[in-house]
Amino acid sequence: MSHVTVEKNKYTYMKSALHYIVRQPKIEQENPPLLILLHGYGSNEEDLFSFSTELPDELLIVSARAPFDMNFGGYAWYAITLDANDEKFSDLDEARQSLTKIADFIDYVKTTYKTDSNKTFLLGFSQGAILSYALSLNYPNRVNHVISLSGYINEELTPKSVSELNITTDYYISHGTVDQVLPVDWARKAPVYLNENNLKNVYSEYPVGHGVAPQNFYSFKSWIEDRL
Repeated sequence: MSHVTVEKNKYTYMKSALHYIVRQPKIEQENPPLLILLHGYGSNEEDLFSFSTELPDELLIVSARAPFDMNFGGYAWYAITLDANDEKFSDLDEARQSLTKIADFIDYVKTTYKTDSNKTFLLGFSQGAILSYALSLNYPNRVNHVISLSGYINEELTPKSVSELNITTDYYISHGTVDQVLPVDWARKAPVYLNENNLKNVYSEYPVGHGVAPQNFYSFKSWIEDRL
């Protein structure tokens, strides 16, 4: 697949199935571990990438832009609409389209950068976290580790029988106790679901809203380091 590169500061912007930006490993190695970042609804690839400089030097870090343009620099993995009663509805057809794009994109990045196939991390925030769960369950072992920040498992996007898929992926989950966008009760169902399907996970909460507290960052950073 062809791609176009445009230099901006010390990072490289590229176009593939998904537009993305990349931070090369600070420690050179033949097959680096890979971390892919999926931003939230209405954001873009620059958001989560802002803390890439603080993450382990060994990592090749790739931040993807969602495919649906919301204008004014914002993008979505799928549309969210409100009805007359302010109830939220997700466009699951668009979500499934994005899942396919993400799965293909992961394969593209692995091949292009010759990364370590046993050390692929997928980190998603909010809508990106919802799709990180769904990707790991619909494409078994496409990624080895998932970091889910301020998201939840949407069972409308998961396979009917997960326990039979021999998934070895493990999960780091965190959520804000006063999250006004995605209630913490939704997040609390994730470890229950994963435990029922014999999937390893750790779960933590922080006294914040819909965001990542500093102690939360250092917690998942340590979790990543333990798996490098």
